[in-house]
Amino acid sequence: MDFQLSEEHNMMRASVKQMLSTYEHRKKEWREMTHRDHNFNYELWNEFANLGLFGCLVPEEYGGNNSGLLALTLAFEDICALGFSPSLMLVTCMDTACILKNGSEEMKRRIIPGVLSGKTILVFAVTEPNAGSNTFRIETVAKRNGDSYVMNGQKTFITGVEVADYMLVVARTTTRDEVVAKNLPKSHGLSLFLVDPKSKGMTKTPIPTVATEGVYQWQLFFDNVEIPAENLVGVEDQGVMAMFTSLNPERILVGGICCGMAEQAITMAVNYAKERRVFKDTPIGAYQGVQHPLAEAKIHLEASRLMTYRAAWAFDQNLNPGIVGNYANQAKLLAADTALEAVDASLETHGGIGFAEETGLAQLWNGARVLKTAPLNREMILNYVAEQDLGLPRSY
Repeated sequence: MDFQLSEEHNMMRASVKQMLSTYEHRKKEWREMTHRDHNFNYELWNEFANLGLFGCLVPEEYGGNNSGLLALTLAFEDICALGFSPSLMLVTCMDTACILKNGSEEMKRRIIPGVLSGKTILVFAVTEPNAGSNTFRIETVAKRNGDSYVMNGQKTFITGVEVADYMLVVARTTTRDEVVAKNLPKSHGLSLFLVDPKSKGMTKTPIPTVATEGVYQWQLFFDNVEIPAENLVGVEDQGVMAMFTSLNPERILVGGICCGMAEQAITMAVNYAKERRVFKDTPIGAYQGVQHPLAEAKIHLEASRLMTYRAAWAFDQNLNPGIVGNYANQAKLLAADTALEAVDASLETHGGIGFAEETGLAQLWNGARVLKTAPLNREMILNYVAEQDLGLPRSY
């Protein structure tokens, strides 16, 4: 076992930190722009593209650097630790992984160059009003009609549709009733499509939410939306395994984000605790009541990092998706819990000033709390681990 990062990984981290250091003076401005005004930060997005972050999962034959998911996870962690946000990089990169694993050669050549340059933004559309954690209950249907598919249905809580060039949409090409009638496996009948959010027949309604940076959440309605047949990702009716090509990297990258958020919160608390004096001339950081919650958060952060890095390594080694999925889910749960713990401890350390907008801690807490629930809540992860890893009877 080797816990040392490679020279390439360290170079990636150094490049990210160097680039972000030049924008340190813009953090307050960007926080207001994204949190208050919901304006997407194209300037930072293009800087991420220039660093080659969108090429981490892309082989050199398609123009990427193929540095791997671990490198990208480290970059996400550092971005968040320094108080910036990767925003839609998460979904764009996870969709890219899916296209590379399952898309046609024509699709890869058509879509990937735009992703690498930062000109193409991808989002993911799976959730429906009656199909959240249970993807098999999806009711949105896409039926073949000549050289295209016709899609009808709805999606909800889809992030960043207003700035997306394509959505990776999960829909049924065989309905649930047809699956039951033909006695097919419940996983049968789901397919993936790249859909232009500006397509005729689409209606988009924003959902008022907090804790989204620079983008909105959307409810989508598909009314006879035509999708070119070449935008089918993978094999018709066999989209479940293709979908997990996206979901495993998603969980792992969320782990990286949460580790970065925890690092940021702990650093802020430590710096404040070294300077803040309340009684006599003793910094509050000398009191165990302040020290111990931060020390515990630090210990949990190191454990979260190890689990997250292990999951990313397993993905890069092309291990069985089931094994990767187990690591990915555990990493997401542990890191999300740690992020919330660390931000809460930082708020407690700061006291009242922690809730002032200028610190950014209240916004950070909102973001950490969202990631405890999304993209998959801890209860479903515990169900997954109990069944898949411990071999216990299915509970749901």
